[in-house]
Amino acid sequence: MNMTNVPATIPALGGENSLNRYLSEIRKFPVLTAEQEYMLAKRYSEHEDPEAAAQLVTSHLRLVSKIAMGYRGYGLPVSELISEGNIGLMQGVKKFEPDRGFRLATYAMWWIKASIQEYILRSWSLVKMGTTAAQKKLFFNLRRMKNQLQAFEEGDLHPDDVDAIATKLGVSETEVVNMNRRMSMGGDASLNVPMREDGEGQWMDWLTDEGPLQDEVVADAQEADVRHEMLGEAMESLNDREKHILTERRLSDNPKTLEELSQVYNVSRERVRQIEVRAFEKLQKAMLRITSERNMATLTAG
Repeated sequence: MNMTNVPATIPALGGENSLNRYLSEIRKFPVLTAEQEYMLAKRYSEHEDPEAAAQLVTSHLRLVSKIAMGYRGYGLPVSELISEGNIGLMQGVKKFEPDRGFRLATYAMWWIKASIQEYILRSWSLVKMGTTAAQKKLFFNLRRMKNQLQAFEEGDLHPDDVDAIATKLGVSETEVVNMNRRMSMGGDASLNVPMREDGEGQWMDWLTDEGPLQDEVVADAQEADVRHEMLGEAMESLNDREKHILTERRLSDNPKTLEELSQVYNVSRERVRQIEVRAFEKLQKAMLRITSERNMATLTAG
């Protein structure tokens, strides 16, 4: 069975304007018991039963939304993050082996994260992550710290909050302000925006699940260091010229122009641009490969 046919039972997610309705509708799908999940997974793995696959997918849509919300700090639309996560969920259901003894949520979360991460890598230029370890730490932890400080307001942060974040993460106040503005450009709605006109109910309320959803908080204080290590490993997939051009064009605080690099290598500006594009594509593929390998290694170790 082609898993792309499963979403016929998934509520439509047409964009940010329909997100409230979508989050409300997915709560109508029941959380499966371990026995129900096992039987459905066996039906699909042995008979490719589309109805079994659909029930497995819909019962985990809240898990996708919860994980996707953890990636809001990248400034991308929540609806798109959820859509990408749903694709990962379907892949996870397709490859799930119920006899291995763990729950689908534990397995599918890695496919969900990988799918969302791939979308983020396609959408964000690496230069926007910052070039220093401190900037990377700021990029991956700003949203979490804003939540801790209850700094939910749109626009610039209060000076006291800026000072607290800068001190905690070891960056300048200017970097905090600039990063917050950059991340706010995605236009995604706050978790604390009321779902109804009467002001009652917030998105976060609808994501709370009394069932045993086995997911972890995605962003944590160590993720920036991990990303920095992964980027260094991925850079090894490039040759010296590709590495130098990509670094000078996208990973430098003061990027060089195509003209400057064309003079260094005695080639045309168009040739430099082609090398840059090819190098970035190779880097993306390497990052995705490394991410997938690490996710699967973590799953196997668990």
